[in-house]
Amino acid sequence: MSSYTTPSDPETQLAETTVSIARRFRGPENSGNGGYSCGLLARVFDGPVEVTLKAPPPLDTPLSLVRDEQGARLLHGEAEIAVAREAAVDVDPPPAPAMSAAEAARSRYVGPDEHAIPGCFVCGPKRAAGDGMRIFAGPDEALGVAATPWTPEPGQADASGHVATQFLWSALDCPGYFGLLRPGLPALLGRMAAEIIEAPRPGDACIVIGWKIDHEGRKYHAGSAVYTADGRLLAKSRQTWIELRGQFT
Repeated sequence: MSSYTTPSDPETQLAETTVSIARRFRGPENSGNGGYSCGLLARVFDGPVEVTLKAPPPLDTPLSLVRDEQGARLLHGEAEIAVAREAAVDVDPPPAPAMSAAEAARSRYVGPDEHAIPGCFVCGPKRAAGDGMRIFAGPDEALGVAATPWTPEPGQADASGHVATQFLWSALDCPGYFGLLRPGLPALLGRMAAEIIEAPRPGDACIVIGWKIDHEGRKYHAGSAVYTADGRLLAKSRQTWIELRGQFT
């Protein structure tokens, strides 16, 4: 887990700190979950942020998080792992499904033998409760989305008592992939822009959805959103997923 704390004085934000992505927060077996990794950069900003992943984030490795006038960068030595900048999130999320519909969609989620990355911190069915987030966004063909209930856990809170940015970005991440409604598609997150309107607290019942926007060649564009149980929008994202030329490794 990173030890970074956003300074209150803007002049002190032109700084460098060291972060590390623990193996627990992996997506593929040997790299960080995309949403979690992007969220580490996003939390040094105050508003909507766009993060571009340029290389798989390594695990259990000291990384430099550099904040400057242009934005923020995550570096492994001289290599750029990710870059972030302030940016609007140009998605208009559909209305939240009813909690009963989200529960029904979750029941249609892929099983561990069909899941491409069953050990993913966010969506892996082989991760135990209290270890992975177990956000299982299953298809709702009638609505054209993937959906699931989600209740944040106490260990996901920041000092304010709300869900920490990196965990909220995590919750937004994988449902976007499943919202493409192509669960076997070998694709990884390449870019994610997200806006947190209001962070929930641990124990709050939420609904998470993802949906396909469009695609061009190997690039698939998706949206995702987190709502309260009664349908109030809490956070939203726009994502670009890159189809791999081979299978996941």
